[in-house]
Amino acid sequence: MDISRKSALKFIVLLGFVSLFADITYEGARSVIGSYFEILGATATAVGVFSGFGEFIGYALRLVSGYLSDKTGRYWVITIIGYAVNLLAVPLLALAGRWEFAAALIILERLGKAIRSPARDAILSHATKQIGQGWGFGIHEAMDQIGALTGPLVIALVLYLKGGYQHAFLTLAIPAFLALAVLVIARLNYPNPREFEPVAKKIEAKGLPNVFWIYLVAIGLIAAGYADYPLIAYHLKKHIIVTDNWIPVFYAVAMAVDAVSALICGKFFDKIGMNVLIFVVLISAFFAPFVFFGGFAAALIGMAIWGIGMGAQESIMRAQVATMVTSQKRGSAYGIFNTGYGLFWFLGSALMGILYDKSIPLLVAFSVLAQLSAIPVLVYARKKLH
Repeated sequence: MDISRKSALKFIVLLGFVSLFADITYEGARSVIGSYFEILGATATAVGVFSGFGEFIGYALRLVSGYLSDKTGRYWVITIIGYAVNLLAVPLLALAGRWEFAAALIILERLGKAIRSPARDAILSHATKQIGQGWGFGIHEAMDQIGALTGPLVIALVLYLKGGYQHAFLTLAIPAFLALAVLVIARLNYPNPREFEPVAKKIEAKGLPNVFWIYLVAIGLIAAGYADYPLIAYHLKKHIIVTDNWIPVFYAVAMAVDAVSALICGKFFDKIGMNVLIFVVLISAFFAPFVFFGGFAAALIGMAIWGIGMGAQESIMRAQVATMVTSQKRGSAYGIFNTGYGLFWFLGSALMGILYDKSIPLLVAFSVLAQLSAIPVLVYARKKLH
């Protein structure tokens, strides 16, 4: 297998296309699942709890998946199985007649993501060593978010043409199968991505470094304060801030900003490290006042700020882990990292769903303060790295 820098870049782009088609599928669905829940009769508490629980499942089981990836070395098999479960659950939303069934399918979709993510990230991390971890993960995230931008726009078009939610979900079967096809092509052309990183350090007996755990605390605080889009979509529909066909467009705007943010943050990460993440948190912590207090224009600005933070979370947060952990333990590290992230995301989402039904100002205060409290922890982690 060619292990040159050019070949590594081609591999990253190929995996980027997998994520592009995958994101068209499940981010398209995610852009309207909150409003779909509202139509099916769910409460804001149910939306917050089940969307958060879905995210928790999608992250918690990565602990097992990451361990199995490192233990068996079957990174490709685990990745392919995960993507199949992840993507094929989405078109089945067209059959949901009750919000409980829709919630179960969302949890199944997140389960598939849990299975494939640590193995996929470990595979990707080997190739990023050739071109820079921040830039490599940034390219992947940017392509990922092109899909996340396209998916909601496809849904918006179907809804605009009066196709209805069922037709919209069925349409997403097309990119789902395209993602799986490209994934198989990647497997056939790059059977052993570990070769991109041929020189590996010895595994330390003491396990993962202390700075990894400190970093995980900071990321958990950020995750806890980040409102999931289903709750935001629920708010936009409940208060008639926008019409139904605008809800996925708002999400598409956030995904477009996410893509640009990932590239910029990735490039700066390779130059100044964790400082770029600290700066992004200072900005993204204030999306909630715009989204939950404002009208059309303010909510749109809030979604752009939300997108800046998501771009960093999906690119440089993962890249930072690759700088802390040896290649042999990276699958396990990503599993632990994502489990912690998902646990705090679930707890924060559930709490914000409850707070929404009681007091929107309390929700906003919690969101902002939780994220800002991560900054001193990140500063401490940065010192430990040097």
